[in-house]
Amino acid sequence: MDLPAPREPDSPTSLIRDRAGGILATATVLALLYLGRDVLVPITLAVILSLAVAPLVHALRRLGLGQTLSVLVAVIGLAVLVTAMAAMLGLQVVRMTASLPQYEATIRYKLSTLNALTVGRLNDLSGQAGRIFIDDQPASAASVASAVPSNSRGAAAPHFLAPPPAVPPVALPAVTPPPMAGDMLNSPSTGLKVLENVLGSIWVPLETAGIVVVVLVFLLLEHEAVRDRFIRIAGGSDIRATTIAINDAGERLSRFFVSQFLVNLGVACTVWIGLMIVGLPHAMLWGVLAGVLRFVPYVGVWIAALFASLLAAAVVPGWELAAATIALFLIVELLAGQLLEPQLYGHTTGLSPLSVVIAAIFWSWLWGPIGLIVSTPLTLCLLVAGRHIRALSVLDVLLGDSQALTMPQRFYQRALSADSQEIIASARLFLKRNSFAAYCDMVLMPALYLARLDLATGAITPEQQLRVRSAMLSVIGAIAGKGRTPKRPRKQDSVLDTKGIGRELRNQREEASGPFQGPLSVPPGSVMLCVGLGSTADDLATELLVRILREQKIDARHLSLEDLEKPAPPEVSTAIVAAVYLVSAFPSEERENAETVVQRLRRRLPNARVVSVFLPGMLLQPGPAVDSIRGTDRTATSLGQAVQICLNMKPNKEPAVATSDST
Repeated sequence: MDLPAPREPDSPTSLIRDRAGGILATATVLALLYLGRDVLVPITLAVILSLAVAPLVHALRRLGLGQTLSVLVAVIGLAVLVTAMAAMLGLQVVRMTASLPQYEATIRYKLSTLNALTVGRLNDLSGQAGRIFIDDQPASAASVASAVPSNSRGAAAPHFLAPPPAVPPVALPAVTPPPMAGDMLNSPSTGLKVLENVLGSIWVPLETAGIVVVVLVFLLLEHEAVRDRFIRIAGGSDIRATTIAINDAGERLSRFFVSQFLVNLGVACTVWIGLMIVGLPHAMLWGVLAGVLRFVPYVGVWIAALFASLLAAAVVPGWELAAATIALFLIVELLAGQLLEPQLYGHTTGLSPLSVVIAAIFWSWLWGPIGLIVSTPLTLCLLVAGRHIRALSVLDVLLGDSQALTMPQRFYQRALSADSQEIIASARLFLKRNSFAAYCDMVLMPALYLARLDLATGAITPEQQLRVRSAMLSVIGAIAGKGRTPKRPRKQDSVLDTKGIGRELRNQREEASGPFQGPLSVPPGSVMLCVGLGSTADDLATELLVRILREQKIDARHLSLEDLEKPAPPEVSTAIVAAVYLVSAFPSEERENAETVVQRLRRRLPNARVVSVFLPGMLLQPGPAVDSIRGTDRTATSLGQAVQICLNMKPNKEPAVATSDST
């Protein structure tokens, strides 16, 4: 079968043209969003409200109401709720405004106190500086006068030292008093102007609200039809993926709105009750205002806290009530933001905290205060689109809270940066829920494979090899509970040098437990030999398997192919070996000689089982079983599976493990 012709790389001209086209398309979209905000803002609000109200419409339809009646009931209920809330807030504001005159004396006292502490101190400082300047002024004038020459005794002073001439008074015209308020109201033209100003100030909000209600009603009436049209336009060729994306967006937004509404309702009730306890007037107003403004990310609740604190400062002469009000808002917001929201929003939206902040700045810049309110739902829609549309996958990376790099990539990147401490912290967090064998299978060995690929292509420098080697030694020594600081590698060593990491780790254990890695007088069938196929990566995987088995109280020992050629001590019997693990870190040329190695093992240890442990390389999860090597008893594709095979063949009697082996 003919192979397809290789794709020619893009020319620099085409790359520049593509980038210019992307920049131009982005600028066009931003311009349309900004220039069309008068139309897009109410439509966006209607779409978001339709997603929030749709579950209520579906519930009403399940009760037996028709589509039209369910939509009307839901929209009317929403309108009544919003109107009642606005009326309640307005009534509370009117009552508070009517009660402000009785706090006038306290307000004047507080303002005078603040003025004395701030502006007064600055005035005193400037006054002292002015007096110093005035004290120095006569000496300066005298010196100037003495420096001016005179033609005769008693001559006149220079013109710039003479006093200015007197200015005659100017007669001011008579001022006609302004008309009284009653006369202004009685004037037809003035009354029309007042009415025009009032209508002009409320016309824009009324117009926006009317557009939102009309679009909301039609979106709910034609919910299924609109969804079908969107599926036809966005993903007619892949209906399954588009349906999953729409359902994902709807579920995430619905959970987000419900969670946010419940949290804000709890904040409002808590602030209301707390302000009633501390004695602040109009506590209901500030509780409702805190709950409503909290829909504005980050700044809304503090706006309510500012106004409530100002009223608290005006009510009583002291500052205790204002301090208690600020403390109440601070405690409630910390509890809601640090305890409730991470539990609800963290798994509901999937947005990273940084993306929420940037989205709030971006949409408020485009659409003003309304953009600030709808920033989180809009960003959530972009996130869902990025997760299900391949062309927009960059949005998932930029906005999502998932890790941008896989665990092996993060390990390798931190190792290249010589950041062993961060790798160790991440590994310990992983080990709280997983085993050391799982960490080696899913993180450590794939990261080593990445280093192997870069080494093969020449993309990694000797200095970077040294960093990776040092990081792996530090991490393995820390997370495997070694308590021993690894020796600093020499300058010429690299991550895949002749004397690799596995050999150095083995030498550390032999320094503590002897050249045989434990006692020789052990019960028959109690030793598990682990042999690498020959590469330095195989040696590392073999040493990791030994350490994992020793954590399970199994007497495992690391040998190389060269060690198998050496004669065994006379006092050692081959009966002590229960199994031999033949380890390969990832697909390599050493695996081609695996059958020959198995034959050598059979001749040397005829009674031992032979288990091949061939790791998959970059696969995070253990892959399907590979074809068994001829002559082996079992085959494992992960270190964890190899340990399980050993546990299944483990005798009832616990094998002896060298107690002096601290590694």
